[in-house]
Amino acid sequence: MPTPNLPLSPIVAGLWRITSWQFSVPERVRWIEQALELGITSFDHADIYGDYQAEAQFGEALKAAPSLRARMQLITKCGIRLRSAQHPYRINYYDSSDSYVRQQVEQSLRNLHTEQLDLVLIHRPDYLMDAAELAETFDTLTREGKVAHWGVSNHTTSQFALLHQHHPLLTNQIELSPLQMDALDDGTLDQAQQLGLRPMIWSPLGGGRLFTGEDQQAVRVRAEMTTIADRYGVTLTTLAFAWSLRHPSRPHVITGTGRIDGLREAVAALDVKLDAEDWYAIWTASKGHSVP
Repeated sequence: MPTPNLPLSPIVAGLWRITSWQFSVPERVRWIEQALELGITSFDHADIYGDYQAEAQFGEALKAAPSLRARMQLITKCGIRLRSAQHPYRINYYDSSDSYVRQQVEQSLRNLHTEQLDLVLIHRPDYLMDAAELAETFDTLTREGKVAHWGVSNHTTSQFALLHQHHPLLTNQIELSPLQMDALDDGTLDQAQQLGLRPMIWSPLGGGRLFTGEDQQAVRVRAEMTTIADRYGVTLTTLAFAWSLRHPSRPHVITGTGRIDGLREAVAALDVKLDAEDWYAIWTASKGHSVP
C-alpha cells in the first residue's frame, strides 16, 4: 500500500471559531495572507464548525482572493450529523455512509470555492462504519479529483488500522496537550511512528484551561510551565506548542486563534529546543507524580 504524502505546515491554522471572530471579508483575506507569511500554509476546517457556517466564511475570502488557494492546503472533516436549525435531526449522531460522505464533501467544495480538497478526515469514529464501503467512497471521490488525501480524527489505533488496511490514510487528528496526555499511553502516537504518518494535534492549550483553569492539575502545570517558559524566554503559549512538537511522531499542531500575535506565538515554538528534562517536568506536573 503506498504511503500518502501531503506537505502540511508544522503549525496548522484551525478555523473552528472563525464565525466568532466577526471579520469582514477583507479582514479574512488579510488574516490568511498573514498566516501564509508566517509559514502557516495548512487550514483546518470541518463541515459542522460555526453551526455549518465556518467553511463558507473562509470560502468567501478565497472567492475574493482566488490566488491564495494555490498557496495553501485545505483540510476539512465530515461524518457528524449535528442538530441545528437547518439540520433538525432528532439527535446528534455519526454517519460514514457513502451518500452522506459524498454529500458533505461536495458541500465543502462549494463552501470553500475550490475544485479539490487536499485532505478530508472522518471526524469521529462511526460505530456503524463499513470500512470496505467507506474505502470505496474514498477511492471514488479521489478518482473524481474531489479529494486528494484521506484521514481520520479521534480514532483509536484499532479503528485507524481497520480503515487504513482498506485505503491509505494520511493522519489521525487527536487531542494532546500538557493537560490531556492519553495519546502518549493509548498507542495512538506509537502507531503514528510505526506507520510513519504524522499526527495532527488539536487543543494544544487544553481548551484554555492552561491559562484559566483553577483545578489542581491546571494550577500545577501552569506554575511549572511558567518557570520553564521564563527560562527559555518564551510565552506560555509558545511553550505549550513546543511541548507537543517535541514528540518524535513529528506532529502538526493546530492553533485556534484569530489573533496574528497568537499565530506568531505558535510559530515561535518551532525554534524552541525543549530538552527531555523540561518535557518530563511538565509531564510530572500534569500527572501529579514522578515517572514510575
